[in-house]
Amino acid sequence: MKTICIMCPVGCSLNVYEKNGEVIVEGNSCPRGEAYGKTEFVNPSRVVTTTKRSGAFSYSLKTDKPVPKTMIFKVMEKIKKTPLKELDVGDVFIKNILKTGANIIVTGKLTI
Repeated sequence: MKTICIMCPVGCSLNVYEKNGEVIVEGNSCPRGEAYGKTEFVNPSRVVTTTKRSGAFSYSLKTDKPVPKTMIFKVMEKIKKTPLKELDVGDVFIKNILKTGANIIVTGKLTI
């Protein structure tokens, strides 16, 4: 698998593959690139960010840790369907969304 490391501004071109049961990362210039490449190969994950409007407020929301990339659309659907009460920045909107271990937290609140 070929990918670009996003852990720093350098953006190393990585070649990641499995050999004898071990994940091998080539092309990284630091240990963060190796860790990123292995994670991307085994279980790619992302922090999900979105906005949601409720009454007089618009909220920015995000997961407090990455969720598996394959679950992003399910996470977004759950956020969309969950009623939103008035919250403040830092509050948890949804705990342990879809049993991923990630919480959806409020990162911003705007009066509209």
